[in-house]
Amino acid sequence: MLRFVAISLLAVSLAHAKDEVSMYTFRTMSVELASKAAWHALLDCRKKGYSVAVAVVDRGGNLQAFYRDRFAGPHTPETAIRKAWTANSFRQNTGDLASFLQKGTIPNQVQHNPGALLVGGGVIIESQGQLVGGIGVSGAPPGKSERDSIDGACARAGIAVIQDSLEFD
Repeated sequence: MLRFVAISLLAVSLAHAKDEVSMYTFRTMSVELASKAAWHALLDCRKKGYSVAVAVVDRGGNLQAFYRDRFAGPHTPETAIRKAWTANSFRQNTGDLASFLQKGTIPNQVQHNPGALLVGGGVIIESQGQLVGGIGVSGAPPGKSERDSIDGACARAGIAVIQDSLEFD
């Protein structure tokens, strides 16, 4: 009887395996596009009078582009990378995550995830509905709220410069 159950389970598993896709493709940004977004985010903050660090990660959370303005604080490189990684990893802008945490709509443990940084300034980058990475900016003072951070506004300005490439390539 046990042997029959094991064979039946194996047959069902194999039948379902045929329906599953074993390979898939996904969109990814070129280094040039990631660098362009990072550079323009830095320029947007600089135009506003802030010296920042900017990081762009790919969809796997790997650092793809990084800039640090010469007067950005020593904490800004790591903070920008963590913001970009957090937005990408949680598939949510970090300002929104911070707001959700403050309201208690996400578990308190989320903020203790190694590498996660739930403060404004990390923004997801999407292309044709697919997540392709995240951008993090660090160094500008906070805005009126985490969701309205100056860092976040600079990150969105960097994305705006590459938006056409994200949608039409």
